[in-house]
Amino acid sequence: MKQPCVYLLANRRYGTLYVGVTSNLVQRVWQHKNDLVEGFTRRYGVHTLVWYEAHPTIEGAIAREKAIKKWQRAWKIELIEGFNPEWRDFYESIV
Repeated sequence: MKQPCVYLLANRRYGTLYVGVTSNLVQRVWQHKNDLVEGFTRRYGVHTLVWYEAHPTIEGAIAREKAIKKWQRAWKIELIEGFNPEWRDFYESIV
């Protein structure tokens, strides 16, 4: 299913965070979980989908991703905990 999304991955609760954007959330998170994406998420083991947000357009999703990347870490944690206070992995609920 193609749906523009912004997402946050973590390696553990209050751990390393990664902000990404995609038009296919299920496929992209699967790629991260299986270390098919070279770079940051593979290097730091950042595979847990802790937050995501759907957007009507990819342009809107990209703008939101860029904004979140500029946020302070504390704001990102607040965003996650407002949506997912237990920091559970949402991957199984979206497949």
